[in-house]
Amino acid sequence: MQREQLADFLRRRREAIRPAEVGIPDGPRRRTAGLRREEVAMLAGMSVDYVVRLEQGRSSQPSTQLLGALARALRLTDDERNHLFHLAGHQPPPAEGTARLARAGLVRLLDLVGDTPAMVLSDLGEVLAQNRMSVLLSGDHTGLTGDRRYVAYRYFTDPTVRDLHDPGEWQRHARQQVADLRAVAGRRAGDPTVTGLISRLRAASEDFRRLWAEHEVAVRRADRKTFIHPRVGRITMDCETLVTPDLGQQLLVLTPADAEARERLELLRVLGVEEFPTGVPH
Repeated sequence: MQREQLADFLRRRREAIRPAEVGIPDGPRRRTAGLRREEVAMLAGMSVDYVVRLEQGRSSQPSTQLLGALARALRLTDDERNHLFHLAGHQPPPAEGTARLARAGLVRLLDLVGDTPAMVLSDLGEVLAQNRMSVLLSGDHTGLTGDRRYVAYRYFTDPTVRDLHDPGEWQRHARQQVADLRAVAGRRAGDPTVTGLISRLRAASEDFRRLWAEHEVAVRRADRKTFIHPRVGRITMDCETLVTPDLGQQLLVLTPADAEARERLELLRVLGVEEFPTGVPH
């Protein structure tokens, strides 16, 4: 671990970010160049004291999870993220697989869409980053581990998921989940991460086995979904998916489908985070 170099790199990256880039007002009385340490701590979900110790070269070795959170908070590019991991004495996460981080450009787009729910997902349906409105609508899924981090696995194995969606839509969305996963399996033929997930899903869910046997293939790009939110009721959202050129990551943006949905989403924004569902797939 190169403490002095790590401290200098983190400090300079923090000072290089304009507050507006991460959705923080840049008022006239602001004296700090870039972000304040407490703002980085808030964005990364860690204590201010730990951010201070990192920048002063007094910290213990940060975990890969903390480094990933810092990379997202500081909007690091892939090269900068890899450099951060090297300075901290870790191998960078691979370009493919479950350890990936959301691309910096996609994370910036999460900030730009403002009060529109949006998230970044891997091609296997791991939620890599979410904005505040996405968390309010469907819960925070960035910290899920094991097979629960995959949207399809939760969809077919967690019975509470059905309670959070319109029952009349379940079969259609289940079919879409399987067809999309089939497309990923074709692109990543022989990838043990993909084949392992499919094998475990086939063992865990009769519904998945039945749909998988039908061999439907379709990459999801646009959809409509009704959320049954425990605080504001039914919210019908139009879902638009934008994929990266290599199809490895996608930006999912959800917009209200009608006036009623807009009103309920606005109510949810005003209520803020007190409680939210856990396990709603996209």
